[in-house]
Amino acid sequence: MSPAGPRRGQGSGSGPLAVLHDEVVTCRRCPRLVAWREEVAREKRAAFRDEDYWGRPVPGFGDPDARLLIVGLAPAAHGANRTGRMFTGDRSGEWLFRALHRAGFANQPHGTHRGDGLELRDAWLTASVRCAPPANRPLPSERKNCRSFMEAEFDHFLPRLRVVVTLGGFAFDHVLRLLRDRGLGVPSPKPAFGHGVEVPVHVAAGVPGHRQRAAVTVLTSYHPSQQNTFTGTLTEAAFDQVWSRARSLCK
Repeated sequence: MSPAGPRRGQGSGSGPLAVLHDEVVTCRRCPRLVAWREEVAREKRAAFRDEDYWGRPVPGFGDPDARLLIVGLAPAAHGANRTGRMFTGDRSGEWLFRALHRAGFANQPHGTHRGDGLELRDAWLTASVRCAPPANRPLPSERKNCRSFMEAEFDHFLPRLRVVVTLGGFAFDHVLRLLRDRGLGVPSPKPAFGHGVEVPVHVAAGVPGHRQRAAVTVLTSYHPSQQNTFTGTLTEAAFDQVWSRARSLCK
């Protein structure tokens, strides 16, 4: 971990998102996750032994005026837990940033470290859980502990929000649960997860602080993990279809 402390990335700026950034990166609510993320940062992977690991919770990243939210599962132990930026430094991120660039949501097709010039356009990238979990499996209690961070992001973006893309079934379930509990009109029963599923969600009349407005669409994608990309479960063509649809819905 850097002795200089947390560095803000694109989108943190000032105001509510800056406050949220600081709350995220100083969080120690989950002892198991704190121990794991810090152990990984100390021991490191051999390929990165000369790098200074982030080793803290990872904040959201992107355009503070975004109409698109992208929600993943959690930071990778030697990806975002190393670099300090969502989806940065691993193969999943390589797939994601290439696709976002092709769809016009990113200014360049690669992201390797904070300060590499990557900027998201009309998109905000976040995760259900902000610390790298052992075996990539957060506990229900850990998901619950992180929930307030995503609630704050939804509250910030809701006035402009048009699309939420969930990467994987965990993020899909988490997002729909959060939206339903905050008074938005999520279909019941919950649609089954699958690649390319679309779920329209309306702000219910009478929800405090919200006007009746057009639907937010939740789009689903298989996660661009190596398990899915190496096996052909997720192809770049299928991935591009999700981002093309998201671009259309943001108009």
